[in-house]
This record gives sequence, C-alpha cells and structure tokens, in this order.
Amino acid sequence: MKYFIVAGEASGDLHASNLMKGIKNNDPDADFCFFGGDLMAEQGGTLLKHYRDMAFMGFLEVLLNLRTIKANMELCKQSIIRFRPDVVILVDYPGFNLRIARFAKLSGFKVFYYIAPKVWAWKESRVEKLKSFVDKLFVIFPFEIDYFRGKGIDPVYEGNPSIDAIANKLTDPIPLSDFCEKNGLPQKPIIALVAGSRKQEIRYNLPVMLNVTKRFPEYQFVIAGAPSLDYSVYQPYISDTGVSVVFGQTYQLLSCSTLAFVTSGTATLEAALLNVPQVVCYRGNFFSMLIAWMVIKLKYISLVNLNMGFEVVRELKQYDLTPDSLYNEAKKLLPGNPERDRQLELYGQLKEKLGKMGASERVGKRIVDLIKSS
Repeated sequence: MKYFIVAGEASGDLHASNLMKGIKNNDPDADFCFFGGDLMAEQGGTLLKHYRDMAFMGFLEVLLNLRTIKANMELCKQSIIRFRPDVVILVDYPGFNLRIARFAKLSGFKVFYYIAPKVWAWKESRVEKLKSFVDKLFVIFPFEIDYFRGKGIDPVYEGNPSIDAIANKLTDPIPLSDFCEKNGLPQKPIIALVAGSRKQEIRYNLPVMLNVTKRFPEYQFVIAGAPSLDYSVYQPYISDTGVSVVFGQTYQLLSCSTLAFVTSGTATLEAALLNVPQVVCYRGNFFSMLIAWMVIKLKYISLVNLNMGFEVVRELKQYDLTPDSLYNEAKKLLPGNPERDRQLELYGQLKEKLGKMGASERVGKRIVDLIKSS
C-alpha cells in the first residue's frame, strides 16, 4: 500500500521514522512518499521536502516566511495528487498539517493524524477541523483520551513513542568515561544543554544557559546539537566558553549527564524518561510570547508537568529565565539534594502513566489494519 507522510520538525522526523518501521513490519510492500527528514529517509521511499526548510517557530517568524510556507504547501498538495496514496498520515505540525488534512480529505483521500495537535493548550477551534477532515486520530498522551472523547472524537492511544525512540537509539547504558573519550571531552561530570532544534530557540535560550557555566566549575557543559543545524549556528555563542557541542547523540548525552537545562518540548519528556533531573527554560520573541500569553490556557509548558498534572520540574519562562534563577534551581538538583530525589521518584510515576514499549509498532499495525478493513 502507499503512504504519504508529512512531518515538519525534528521530533516529527524521529517519530515518523519509527512509525514507518512499524508499518513496514505489517506491510512489507509499503511504499512511502514524504515531507520529513534524514531518519525517515533511512526507512526508504521518496523524500520530497526536508523539515529544515519548513520549521518556522512563533507568530512573527511564520509571518515573515509566508511565501515559503505557501510554496511548501502547494508542493505537498500536488505531490499527494500525483502519488495517490492509500492514506495521508500527518505527524504533529498542525499549522501546516491541518490545511493539508482539509485538502486531502476533500480530494477523496483517507487521512490519519499521528501525534495530535495540542488543542488542549490553545486554538481549541482546531478540534472542529480534526472532526471534519481526519478519519482517525492517534494520540500519544494518556490525558488526551478523555479530552478528545469529550469533544466527540474517539482517539487511539497505543503508548508514547518517545519510549521506543530511546530504546531503539540507546540499547545499552554508556559509561560517562566512554562517552567523554569518544567525543574528545574532559573526564568530568556533565550538565547537558538542550536548547531547542530551531535557530530562534537557540538565540533566545542558549545565552542564558551559558551564562551560568562558570558557577559550576566542577562540571563541563555540553550542548546537544540539533540535527537540523550545524556547528556554525552555535559557534558565535560558545567561543571562549570551553563548552562543547555534540551532534547526533542527544540520548547518549542525556544518559551520561548529572542534570540538564532543557528548552520546553519533547526533550523535557525524553530527559525524564532517561532519569535526568532538569530545569525547563523557555524564552521567545517578545511579540510571539505576548500573543502566546494571551491565547494559551495551560498552567505548564513542559510535557512532564502536563502529564503529571502538577509541577515535577521547574519551569523558567521568559522573564523568569535569568542566570541567577537558573543557577538557583540547578544547584537544587545536584547529587545529595532532596529536590533531585523528588524529581527522580516522580519520573517513575510518569513512566507508569505513559505505558509500555512498542507504541510505534502498535500504531503501525493499527494503521495497516484500518486501511485493509476499509
């Protein structure tokens, strides 16, 4: 069968690639055509557009890149018509994908949505688009089940794919000494800096993170390089700091770290699954954040706190994110402190809520079965 998949970010590329594995295990003749990234390309098929040419963050950034976004959307629509898939699978990235959902459904194609738009946070009006233009919605957080049922949508929950992503990438524990030797790092404990996957996130968050490095002389700071960026993006910020950047090893880096500073997003959940105490850091463009404050309804921004329903990890947002506040929160999470023990204990409860491994395989099987049955 033929599958057209659209993922517009690094996390979407990761989870879509694992979903493609699950589909292939249940449909050996699967033919893929997609917007995505390198991980999806490794699964075979035709990559039409890389997500690095699609990932625009924030209201202002989207406005400034409307012409590019429009061109990408037109390419996507025409590609769907030419490919004539058995199903269009949309992965997160709602600003783009909900428009593609409408086009694909009205053009007569079956539409599945994997990793639901965060309508429980903002733009709840998108629920009506999901009801009208999506044949089956696959969610990845337990709390989303009751939310969408309350809106008249019967979602599918098969577990959280981050559990699979980590297990697939990190098959065996890596000793700190081995990780440091492999990457030419000093043999010192690590504090990881996970500053986002977009240039805008790096610009607003990394400088604050770097400002506290000299306050922890017994630790080395290592940046998790985003797969869509290269060293030249980080270089202006880290010259003369002694801070290193490691690419393609985010899970390995986190697993070897004493603690992490994490820009809000999937990485907050991944750090928790890897048992890394963390401080969540988020700054953005002033006008984008001003609009966000007006429309976002949630008390928390990290996936850890959202899933638990209370504050497990400290969130420093916009003007709360200062070098002093970050230092004060970070030192509470060093070994021997009760706040560190509390976070790790609550991480265990979070893992129980998310469920077992195999989510990507189960969703892949469900997709194949749904297409065959129709």
